[in-house]
Amino acid sequence: MVTLKTKAEIEIMAEAGHRLAQILTILKNETKAGIPTEYLEKLTRVLIKEAEAEAAFLNYEPANSSKPYPAALCVSVNDTVVHGLPSNYVLKEGDLVKLDLGLKYWGYYVDAALTVGLGKISDEARRLLQVTERALELAVAHCTPGKRLGDIGQVIQNFVERNKFSIIKTLTGHGVGRSLHEEPTVLNFGSRGSGAELEVGMVLAIEPMVSSSPPPGGEKVIRKDDDSFVTRDGSLAAHFEHTVAITEAGPRILTKI
Repeated sequence: MVTLKTKAEIEIMAEAGHRLAQILTILKNETKAGIPTEYLEKLTRVLIKEAEAEAAFLNYEPANSSKPYPAALCVSVNDTVVHGLPSNYVLKEGDLVKLDLGLKYWGYYVDAALTVGLGKISDEARRLLQVTERALELAVAHCTPGKRLGDIGQVIQNFVERNKFSIIKTLTGHGVGRSLHEEPTVLNFGSRGSGAELEVGMVLAIEPMVSSSPPPGGEKVIRKDDDSFVTRDGSLAAHFEHTVAITEAGPRILTKI
């Protein structure tokens, strides 16, 4: 069942999202060639404490997971789409680095992600970043009362596939609020006019996850033993995400500075 949020609850989530966005901005600036990804995890824990918030992902165990997630930050590099574990892997020029972070603040959760290209990246990688981020922007614009979840999925899928890239169809967005993952499931593909109608008070984590390969081959992922997901064909992946509230005035991005 979808849980609608009050204006007061959305204001709390907006403050949480503001704090998350500040942390992600610092992490983005610190994501450089020559550092191990575990450095970003250590920094994340310091920043979350300074923000007087809690790490939403740390020890979180989704229903389909084999074990709790042991970090505060997901750092997914190149062909890893999501849920990459911070490690001693040293970042290098040309890497695509996905930073995915969730916060809990005053009992409410928010979730956001971005992808960073390090130094000189390939033209394909640059276009992949641009297309994925633009797909998120187009999806957010459809977050108005009376639209449907299928409208969000369709605009993401159409834009991505027009650019000869693939949606990772098995990975989705979700509702968010008192729990990190709530109803409804937000697919990154679909048909116009299908799915649940968007209502004032819905809060959605919208997150296109895109492979650089064309469909249908680029849609496939493999789940590794550490619960991270990688593209089956080894293609590059990008991921951008915002937590968005449906309001009478239209979409309100909560995870921004």
